[in-house]
Amino acid sequence: MIQIVFIAASLAMDCLAVSIAGGIGCRDIKTRLKYALKIAAFFSLFQMIMPLIGYAAGYGFKNLISSFDHWVAFALLAAIGIKMIYEGIKGEEKENKEKNIINNKTLLILSVATSIDALAVGISFGIMDISLLVSIIAIGAFAFLLSFAGFYLGNKAGRFLRGKIEIVGGAILILIGIKILMEHLFDFNFYFF
Repeated sequence: MIQIVFIAASLAMDCLAVSIAGGIGCRDIKTRLKYALKIAAFFSLFQMIMPLIGYAAGYGFKNLISSFDHWVAFALLAAIGIKMIYEGIKGEEKENKEKNIINNKTLLILSVATSIDALAVGISFGIMDISLLVSIIAIGAFAFLLSFAGFYLGNKAGRFLRGKIEIVGGAILILIGIKILMEHLFDFNFYFF
């Protein structure tokens, strides 16, 4: 059971960091709960689905996924991060700055990017002596709770970062992408992010 907790917690770390970036951009107090729940629901759903897909795909697919998963996650996170930084530097005022991360299209992309590792973990579930159902529930619960908390953490930080919100949020996404890439290329973990 402790192994499941560690797996679930480690998979949820990227969700936490991206949710912080999402919370930074949310200024409307009335919509905070709605958006925190939306981000948490997207991330937890994908964190639960991807291991199931990985489990079903089996070992033959493992080498294919592990050869490019980190590049896909990096590209998606970097592209969204660069766009946010560009908008922050350019100073474009939008009617609703929350659309940077909280719209469905962007959330879908971020959900895929943060759950690619969960796909690979799902493949390994076939050889591990753990319950698939318990693992999926734990992964979803950790992703939901950390995403929800991360959104509120980011929201608190965003109040102090007025004027630099998009730049900070974009930089966080790019750093997460770099972290994912470095972990896979050099086979070590960054525990600070």
